[in-house]
Amino acid sequence: MRFLQAATILQSTASLLRLPPTTLAFVLSPTKQLLHTKSSIIAISRQKYPFVSPPQNLVSVATTTTTQLQETSPKSYFSSLTNFSPMPDLTYPLLTAQNATATNTIINHYATSSEFTTLSTFEGSSILQRDEEDASKLQKGIDIAKAKGVIDPNFVPEEYITVDVLGKNPEEVAEDILLKVRAEDSKVVVLCGLSGTGKGTTVATLKHKLESDDGKQVVCWSNGNIFRSVTLLAATWCEQHPEESGGNGDITKALTKDNLASFVNMLTFGKFKDGKYDTRICGLGLDYLVSEVQNTELKAPKVSKNIPTVAEVTQGEVILFAAEAIRQMGEDGIFVLLEGREQTVNYVRTPLRFTLTLSDMSLIGKRRAAQRLAAGVLDEVKEGASVEEIEVALDGQLAKMVKEASA
Repeated sequence: MRFLQAATILQSTASLLRLPPTTLAFVLSPTKQLLHTKSSIIAISRQKYPFVSPPQNLVSVATTTTTQLQETSPKSYFSSLTNFSPMPDLTYPLLTAQNATATNTIINHYATSSEFTTLSTFEGSSILQRDEEDASKLQKGIDIAKAKGVIDPNFVPEEYITVDVLGKNPEEVAEDILLKVRAEDSKVVVLCGLSGTGKGTTVATLKHKLESDDGKQVVCWSNGNIFRSVTLLAATWCEQHPEESGGNGDITKALTKDNLASFVNMLTFGKFKDGKYDTRICGLGLDYLVSEVQNTELKAPKVSKNIPTVAEVTQGEVILFAAEAIRQMGEDGIFVLLEGREQTVNYVRTPLRFTLTLSDMSLIGKRRAAQRLAAGVLDEVKEGASVEEIEVALDGQLAKMVKEASA
């Protein structure tokens, strides 16, 4: 099957270059053979290796002017055509890495599987539906903020730069972005895109490259902890005002215009412990640094269950708080990477705004399906499992997930 896929690539290349069909030849043989064509000779040993790039010593290309094979070709022939890296085996360490290589290897493994296509189509549709629902809720919050006069209804952000991530690994996507980042004076980078386009991985790669290659101090900013901080204050207000909150901790009772303004004023962004930037929560008897309670107080049930309600009516306040915090860090020479949806990051001033896209939208579902399969297998097999055991487990997980999706 992998040989058939490679043959298709060769045929497509011949068509693209307007070459005769005989220009490219693909040899499937137990022993090394040669096929002479009008312009080239390709020799391939039929051995087990992952598609799409065979070991370099097994690929040779020669013109009709010579019959001597170039056994030490500096670059795999398939790799030169596709710009893909060799696909590794489905090993336990590969799956535990949970990175783009693991995902792409699983996608390639099921390249001709109708079951995988079914699962990836289901996952892709679900992601797009959730994105649309989230966008609708966010827009409702933005409209509320505009109506309250918290944010400017006529605000126009700088233009976004579109980056198509199809066929690129995270390093290549990051380098595309860094070409523009290094040419600008701004130190604030905004990254948007649908779920599944690789925003999180790209941010992590950008952070690593800016720190290791450019020697920059980098902060990855998220509005999530600011929403959680406001929610903690609202929940605390309910505990301190049982009668006004209906006696049952109804969080909506705390979300008056005056209260929200008060809660936001209880948040301060600046340098605190050890001279590091942080957000301080100070009010209603609370005095915390977000970095110290982000995995405790800010993830308590009274916060988690009420975040959607609070977030809907505090979009404007949180957006302005974040914009000011990011401005401070940028002016202090710190690179700030901000990932989010356009509705919320629009209000952060910077010319470095990027939207990740996939010209082949089916890959969004394929990536998510592959991620789910990998997670399922890791729960099932033990460390040190063989490639064969992992492939059997993958097939089992795929069958189970397809059944669940069809239910």
